[in-house]
Amino acid sequence: MSFWAWGLESEEPTDADRRQMAAEISRRYGVEVTPKPIPDLADAQLRPPRISPPDGLAGFCFADPYERARHAGGAHFTDRTRAFNLDFPNPPDFVAHPGTEAELEAVLDWCHEGGHAVVPFGGGSSVVWGVSPPEDAGTCVTIAMDRFDQVLEVDETSRAARIQAGVYGPALEAQLKPTGHTLRHFPQSFRFSTLGGWIATRSGGHYATNHTHIDDFVESVRMLTPSGWWESRRLPGSGAGPSPDRMVIGSEGILGIITEAWMRIQARPTFRATAGVVFDSWMAGTEAVRAIVQAKLWPANLRILDPQEAGRAAGLDGRQALVIVAFESAELSQAANIAAAVEIARDGGGHIDDENVVVDDGTGAPTGHEGPVGKWRSSFIGVDPGTATSLGLLADTFETAITWDRWPEFDATVRERMNAVLAEVCANGELSCRFTHVYPDGPAPYYTWSGMGRQGSEISMWQEVKDAANEVVVAAGGTSTHHHAVGRMHRPDAYDRQRPDLFADSLRAVKRTLDPNGVLNPGVLIDP
Repeated sequence: MSFWAWGLESEEPTDADRRQMAAEISRRYGVEVTPKPIPDLADAQLRPPRISPPDGLAGFCFADPYERARHAGGAHFTDRTRAFNLDFPNPPDFVAHPGTEAELEAVLDWCHEGGHAVVPFGGGSSVVWGVSPPEDAGTCVTIAMDRFDQVLEVDETSRAARIQAGVYGPALEAQLKPTGHTLRHFPQSFRFSTLGGWIATRSGGHYATNHTHIDDFVESVRMLTPSGWWESRRLPGSGAGPSPDRMVIGSEGILGIITEAWMRIQARPTFRATAGVVFDSWMAGTEAVRAIVQAKLWPANLRILDPQEAGRAAGLDGRQALVIVAFESAELSQAANIAAAVEIARDGGGHIDDENVVVDDGTGAPTGHEGPVGKWRSSFIGVDPGTATSLGLLADTFETAITWDRWPEFDATVRERMNAVLAEVCANGELSCRFTHVYPDGPAPYYTWSGMGRQGSEISMWQEVKDAANEVVVAAGGTSTHHHAVGRMHRPDAYDRQRPDLFADSLRAVKRTLDPNGVLNPGVLIDP
């Protein structure tokens, strides 16, 4: 993995890539942009480690510059900007890579007894400062789970699998494929994130309705805490009090380190159908999306791109919105479902020709790969590794969820506030929106913004925009995060305003029981 870019070292943008991007930014915004050279980690000045592992742990613990720099932050714009500038003010003192539960127990016990903060680390794809060492916690050890990377057992009768938490998305799917199964959970960070990270952050996958969150797939979880092991009974469902798994899902590493889980899996789909429906207005399109999801057809994908996003990413004219709907199944043709969804969309004012409804009944028809839907798919999957990093271009996203009755007013409020802030903070600011997930009672809108800042001031300017986004989303009644997690970024101004105070007190009581010395990911979800 690259220590500064999104993805692998082999995929890092070159100096030539960045010079070309700098020229494009200069032409677009009318400013002079000179790219800095790509950083060499040998030039970094990292604070010396303040602690060393005891001899019994030294075989799987590392303090070399790469390990410490790689684990000093996540994948957010701010993390990558700091790393590009070799700015590592608070790296972990060392990084542990345990390969067995006994090794994990040994390093966690040592940290617990010594009062060293512990940051659990999966793939490091956090975009909310969720894996950054806490600034005021003193000594810190990052525990990377990448050696816990196996599918241990597949129960084909129950369609479930016991899977170690450190396995990356592609390796997980590759190990399930020989049995004809899939977990079918694909967050945008799929290549560079892990099962344990998905569970700890309540990850949301690409699939927009029905089984979308990792919550929907968890059958039981095994987690190590400083007070001992936490493991729930494996069951398809239970009414026996509050769910132990629900306490773990979304706990973001403050209660324990997830080592494995039994996950519900499914047969690999062979029947698919897709369509892209054009609407003359954004709100007409969102009403059609509401009608489709409330019909409970449960499409695998049901998204809408506003005119700005449809123009930029799907090749439309910038005045029309695009609804993308798709179905899939391992057992049944989806021709009837796609026809029903398209009829609902047409009744709501949507435009689509019959030849643009693509049905694959196992023949390999190119569903989702052609036309505006295919263009959007390619742009969505092709995440930029960081070509514009440190060139003064500001760009980020924020996501939320709101009920349908409040949606039109919510969207108008967010756009008014954020467009004003972008005009104040940066030149030529742009804001667009799409739905990533939809429910019968409301959508999950995902806003993307960008604008020209000043080289060297990117992070402080970004912070002004982010503060405004946190404030307006929560004040207008939305959630502080729908699927990006809380981390340190959404505290305290957003998440703390959303959750009940008594819930926070209850969570602190659970943490005191499981983590009495408060070493696990201090500052995430609740104060230390």
